[in-house]
Amino acid sequence: MAEKQKYYLTTPLYYVNAAPHLGHAYSTLVADTIRRFKRMQGYDAFLLTGNDEHGQNIERIARDRGVPPQQQCDELSAQFRSLWERLGVQYDEFIRTTEDRHKVAVLELWSRLTKASAPDGSPAIYRGKYSGWYCPRCEEFKDEAGMREPDHQCAVHDQPCQWTEEENLFFRLSAYQEPLLRLYEDHPEFLRPETRRNEVVSFVRGGLRDLSISRTTIKWGIPVPKSEAEPPGGMDHVFYVWLDALTGYMSGIGLGQDGKQGERFAKLWPVDLHLVGKEIVRFHAAYWPAFLMAAGLPLPRAIFAHGWLLFDEGKMSKSKGNIVQPDPIREVLGVDALRYFLMREIPFGQDGNFSYDALITRYNSDLANDLGNLASRVLTMIGRYFGGEIPYPSPLPQRLPQDLRIPEMVPEIIRRYAACMDRFEFSGALEAVWELIAAVNKFLVETEPWTLAERNTDDDRSRLATVLYASANALRFTTALLSPFMPGATEKIWRQLGQTSDLSTLTLEDLSGSSLGVGEKIGKVEPVFPRLVREETLQRLRQAEEQSAQKPAAPKSAPEPAAASEPLARLPIEEFLKWELRVGEVLVAERIKGASKLLRLEVDIGTEVRQVLAGIAEHYEPEALVGRKVVILVNLEPRKMRGLESNGMLIAASVGKEDRPVIVSFTEDVPNGARLR
Repeated sequence: MAEKQKYYLTTPLYYVNAAPHLGHAYSTLVADTIRRFKRMQGYDAFLLTGNDEHGQNIERIARDRGVPPQQQCDELSAQFRSLWERLGVQYDEFIRTTEDRHKVAVLELWSRLTKASAPDGSPAIYRGKYSGWYCPRCEEFKDEAGMREPDHQCAVHDQPCQWTEEENLFFRLSAYQEPLLRLYEDHPEFLRPETRRNEVVSFVRGGLRDLSISRTTIKWGIPVPKSEAEPPGGMDHVFYVWLDALTGYMSGIGLGQDGKQGERFAKLWPVDLHLVGKEIVRFHAAYWPAFLMAAGLPLPRAIFAHGWLLFDEGKMSKSKGNIVQPDPIREVLGVDALRYFLMREIPFGQDGNFSYDALITRYNSDLANDLGNLASRVLTMIGRYFGGEIPYPSPLPQRLPQDLRIPEMVPEIIRRYAACMDRFEFSGALEAVWELIAAVNKFLVETEPWTLAERNTDDDRSRLATVLYASANALRFTTALLSPFMPGATEKIWRQLGQTSDLSTLTLEDLSGSSLGVGEKIGKVEPVFPRLVREETLQRLRQAEEQSAQKPAAPKSAPEPAAASEPLARLPIEEFLKWELRVGEVLVAERIKGASKLLRLEVDIGTEVRQVLAGIAEHYEPEALVGRKVVILVNLEPRKMRGLESNGMLIAASVGKEDRPVIVSFTEDVPNGARLR
């Protein structure tokens, strides 16, 4: 038997500065879908994911938490792996850049680079000094185009850059301008979509500066080996996080290792597809191929930079306070509903908006009404009219033209589906499958099998068998084509169709050359996508979101004993009585444009509705606050913030080293306007 052709793909290596959210899940679910489809095409598909765990950010976060950097990495990496398990992601390798095997690979790449000459004949690596505006979040020096005024704000993270001067080791990136431009010209498939390709070509044509590839101001990283020519007492360098992190795509499959691991690297490299977010395309499409050119290693075959998942018109990020977690959606609607929505609703490569309302609409329209209804009605009628056995259709000459329309559609649907999938046009692939679903539902309406069953003549019975067989066979094709997108739900439908084979190993070739076996027993018919009641589902999602938010994002370090403090100054009771604290009910809660920490609340305090601004946006979703009873200090002088007037103060406890706000609330029903004494 001939060996299968390999297909190696990667997700980004996710940074362990914060817990994973829906944006991370989007990239990973896309990669999982591609892996499943490539296996359906007959490839030996191999998916690598993992974590980028070095750098200044991790050092700072660990210091702020009072834990060692390795503990920060261990805790967050465990969260990523746990989430991928809950979402049913099938990856083949998980690499962490703090692993020993990764250090081996980085040193192997470094050894190659230190021996390399740039295209102009000069050494690829040299020592120098660097100064410039540095973004700690990007871990990158910024030019004017990468910043916004005032205060040299990073254009990606909206946070001030820092002026930095240090001795570094440099990679002679400037010498690779022409080789990179030739790569983009000769291989347009190297970088997609075209908008990202044009962006990178423009960046490279604008002139490349040599790249600092080490740091002396941080310790949390892989140490750069000192050369024999280096004078004693020199600065200790660690590898720049991007040289370090990008090597993870090779360390995870065996670069620099002997035996079977080395054989695996030889088999899998070069990578067939890097999936990345558009904000890191420059690192992958310019820096990475230049490193590999210098090291004499094969280049990636393709890089695809997808857009951002937007929520409240902004990229999901911890700093913006607009994080959506996948777990509440998984718990309420199921993983497959989320997978389907992300692939169908968002044209891959572009930015896409996410909202619970759109998710529920798409679920009810496509999954409950179309696919779920088709599976339920066809299988229920087979169970009712044919004792749960796939019926024998009429001989081909006796079939009507409308009976042939569905089988004749299938080869073209499969062809279009595969072509769209090869181009990563997931929405187009799903639209092709939905054409088949719509055609079968229309066929059932036109042929009225329930009427044929009611008349129950011999001719009607034969016709009924033909109609239900054609519909069930089309459902089989539909289920198989949807399996890379919705593996859990399609497995259920597959079993209900009476199929005993492993759906995950079915190839397109096998599917095209087979059909539903007559006389086979179907399984127990159960709804796969029950219809949702919108308001009830929204409420369940908000409750699940609230419960998820209350769970600790990462295990906390053991609390230190409280230090002795000065005795608190005591106030006379008259002073306390000046504070007018009243119970209020939140009627409106919304984010304030341009203010990542503030929420605007409208609170009913019994006698009136007050506008109150509260700095809790990083810890509470606005929807979760509506209807909640809170405590407001109502006799505070009005204060203007962000052009809005705040008439009162929301009372909250301050918890932990990070002073996380926890809103004061009640376990019993308390009327609006009630005074706290």
